[in-house]
Amino acid sequence: MKHKAGFVNIIGNPNVGKSTLMNALVGERLSIITSKAQTTRHRILGIVNSDDYQVVFSDTPGIIKPAYELQESMMDFVKTAFEDADVLVYMVETGEKDLKNEAFFNKIKNVKVPVLLLLNKIDQSSQTDLENQVSYWKETLPNAEIHPISALENFNIETVMKRIVELLPESPPYYPKDQLTDKPEKFFVSETIREKILMHYKKEIPYSVEIEIEEFKEEAKIIRIRAVIMVERDTQKGIIIGHKGLALKRVGTEARKDLERFFAKKIFMDLYVKVNKNWRSSNSQLKRFGYKE
Repeated sequence: MKHKAGFVNIIGNPNVGKSTLMNALVGERLSIITSKAQTTRHRILGIVNSDDYQVVFSDTPGIIKPAYELQESMMDFVKTAFEDADVLVYMVETGEKDLKNEAFFNKIKNVKVPVLLLLNKIDQSSQTDLENQVSYWKETLPNAEIHPISALENFNIETVMKRIVELLPESPPYYPKDQLTDKPEKFFVSETIREKILMHYKKEIPYSVEIEIEEFKEEAKIIRIRAVIMVERDTQKGIIIGHKGLALKRVGTEARKDLERFFAKKIFMDLYVKVNKNWRSSNSQLKRFGYKE
């Protein structure tokens, strides 16, 4: 049997369940899942291997109208998802009508590769609603194949996976067969810390934060990590640290426990907070954090 391989890129509005889907398909927690919008900032690859295929999934930031430099870069990651896709997965939730960005919507309509429209969160809608949704999307996106799913409940995920493999072109693998993602270990450390900040802080704080891993030393039985939480203003620094440093301690403890599971090793982590003024609007800082070439 010939080997198949290809890039399957997941796009959609913020908060429709793209990261949940990606993690369900890959079988690992690679993408941040929280109820807040715009949690994915980079394009994250998750690789699924079998003897006769390799699917390279890519989770992209939710599509928005950018308000500052960082968001511009996030939308650049989405643009690249159209360029190298072998299969495009367009994810919507029930009751949703259009994409936040019309230019992207036109791209989906005119894309030359197969499009799977996944209608997510169907466990939250009635049969009639579902039928209406399906006929709406059939009319709106005639080039798409529609699959109702629930990423959270794992409903219909296997069917979608099977269909994706059918649509893949014949090709040798793009990555070594034991590789799970294209991101280095440090990336998952910073994403885990960022996830805890998204969970515990409100308003603008989580969106003003970037994590820098200054040290990642792996020994036989322990990994030693030194990480810095960058914020844009002094007031944010105080909020992150919290009264008597308790808020920061909670973030550190929860992140450490998750990372010990992820790496299956003991973790020792030092966590600091620094002010890096207006980093989200600075080209040089965005380059430094990997948002720009």
